[in-house]
Amino acid sequence: MLDEALKGEIQEAYRRVLEGLDLTPRYGQRLMIAEIARTLAGIEADDAGRRTSDEHVCVLEAGTGTGKTLAYLLAALPVAKARGKRLVIATATVALQEQVLHQDLPSLKAHSGLAFDYALAKGRGRYVCVARLDQALDGAEENPTLSLFEQSLASGGDDFQALVKELGEAYGNGRWEGDRDSWPEAIDDSHWRRLTVDHRQCTNRRCGHFGACAFFRARRHLDSADVIVANHDLVLADLALGGGVVLPDPADCIHVFDEGHHLPDKALQHFTHRFAIGGALRWLRTLKSSLTELNQALAVQPTLARLLAGLPEAINALEPRLGEAFALGHQLAGRPQGLAEGEDSRHHRFEMGRAPDSLREQADALLVIFAELARTLESMGDILRESLDPDKHTGLPREQAEAWLPLVALLHGRALEGHALWQSFAETDPDGEPPRARWLTLERFGGEPELTFSASPVSAAHTLARNLWGRTHGAVVTSATLTALGRFERLQERAGLANRYRYQRLPSPFDYSRAVLSVPREAVDPADREGHERAIVDFVEALGEQEAVLMLFSSRAQLRGVEKALSKGRRERVLAQDRLPKRELITRHRARVDAGKGSIIFGLASFAEGIDLPGDYLTHVVITRLPFSVPDDPVGATLAEWIESRGGNPFMRISVPDASIKLVQACGRLIRKEADEGRITLLDRRVLTRRYGRALLDALPPFVREIDGVRDA
Repeated sequence: MLDEALKGEIQEAYRRVLEGLDLTPRYGQRLMIAEIARTLAGIEADDAGRRTSDEHVCVLEAGTGTGKTLAYLLAALPVAKARGKRLVIATATVALQEQVLHQDLPSLKAHSGLAFDYALAKGRGRYVCVARLDQALDGAEENPTLSLFEQSLASGGDDFQALVKELGEAYGNGRWEGDRDSWPEAIDDSHWRRLTVDHRQCTNRRCGHFGACAFFRARRHLDSADVIVANHDLVLADLALGGGVVLPDPADCIHVFDEGHHLPDKALQHFTHRFAIGGALRWLRTLKSSLTELNQALAVQPTLARLLAGLPEAINALEPRLGEAFALGHQLAGRPQGLAEGEDSRHHRFEMGRAPDSLREQADALLVIFAELARTLESMGDILRESLDPDKHTGLPREQAEAWLPLVALLHGRALEGHALWQSFAETDPDGEPPRARWLTLERFGGEPELTFSASPVSAAHTLARNLWGRTHGAVVTSATLTALGRFERLQERAGLANRYRYQRLPSPFDYSRAVLSVPREAVDPADREGHERAIVDFVEALGEQEAVLMLFSSRAQLRGVEKALSKGRRERVLAQDRLPKRELITRHRARVDAGKGSIIFGLASFAEGIDLPGDYLTHVVITRLPFSVPDDPVGATLAEWIESRGGNPFMRISVPDASIKLVQACGRLIRKEADEGRITLLDRRVLTRRYGRALLDALPPFVREIDGVRDA
């Protein structure tokens, strides 16, 4: 329960921030602070601080201008400190993460009177491995991991050595903290791979460079921070490792997921398994040819000698099985002889995610072999790590263990990936539950054929419900667009959010009557492709000379077709997304508006979110087509099939709600500040003629409507 002392602390901090930053209190912001504080302070816990109640999550839709970052920081931080928990702020984009880290938290600390420390959390792969950097500086021979598996990725010897020297000097004198993102220039991926490690390759406290380790230095700062800034991917990756590996244990955290509408898709990406047959065969052949070298280096240790003796049998069992899977996959995809001439790739999805019996039999056999291989490599890795400990005496010299651990860890990771994929193909989906999507991809790499097997859940809801919402002490999910058609059901379904949690749509501070939503007479049903494209061209030609316009297209082909059909004079005013980098395009657009000239941006779906052009920089948003996504990707198509099989309508259950969210986001580009005004034009007549059109319009903010030139009274 929110006691008076905690309530007073939050109110006083809010008053101080408003005064210090000369801000006007906003009704929606005050409501958001109150809702978060009530939810988090109302969490019941036992004497050890473990949560015992189950109404610990609040989901808040807070539009642009609400001031939601300040609201959730002011409400959640005092509660987290009072309960002895850490506050983890997770964003979906780097831009918002940097805003929270470099603007919002410093302002809060300077003006609120709250005493707290904060830190940025990144994955291990964003930090340089000091051991590898030191090895590269000494000009030592390449690590066996590189010589066996990454030689083809290495490039530019002179460039690499020059980079290593710069990095070493900067890290040594403290000018650089060792994370890739803070280096002033982009570091080539192939160079960075040689200078970093993953959690399996890292030797942690057994490493001779542990005291100077960039990653663990950052971790030590995290250990003392009250607020940890991360991203969705890192939180999900930590959960996939069991939780509490990179970030604190979820049970000891209050999580805030800003840009929360991205979380379900981010989660699906984390739980998708892939396995490339050609790539696996290549690394197995390389390993096979290197067994002599492995034995010479490691077989002096009896247990390693026994484990190494079993590797040839595993490799010999795997190679023919993978070859059979390669041939079978091509047959199932209808390309027994491989891709046709001129064909770059081909996808084959299994209906309702059901792999045929012949493939499941192969998966069963491969699952057993990969399980045994993974166990062998895990045991080898454990011995190598023990050999690095001066207090342990394994009989293997430390130098040998240090040299070969990265290779064994790399192979162990690949064996686990193979095991996870083939387990996904071997298992049967539970009755009544959504199936996994399973599919094949035929491609060419370097002229060689490749076949990749993939499997993914069609929904991350169950996993998020169990591993995130079920384990966190408390959570806030917020974004400007969480509802679909004005309701939270779609998000609940996708993110595993229970009905018992608290949900609220907060009022916007904006006066939406300052904007007109128009469906003009020129609007055409996109089913008439030529007529629709011609209508768009005519509309662009008639735009005012001084207008600052963002035109959103649903396809690159139509964007290019319209641009090509414009008159020369009008085409010169167009800045097209596929011809300029985003930052350069926005810079040019702003410069034209500042010079008193009109400017027209042609953008695709990504420009419907994250573009911030307040005031005169954007006075007209044109949406050429309702933003329906056809569920033709393997995951979406499998989910649609499952819904249909249960008597549902995937278009109304998935496509229309998702289009509603995207339409709200697109319209949201216009009003970014309280004084903004302008026009939104929808050039798709289906919003007037189809039964779902009214629902899409009613889910939008209360703009003034103008239909076929007639404005609502």
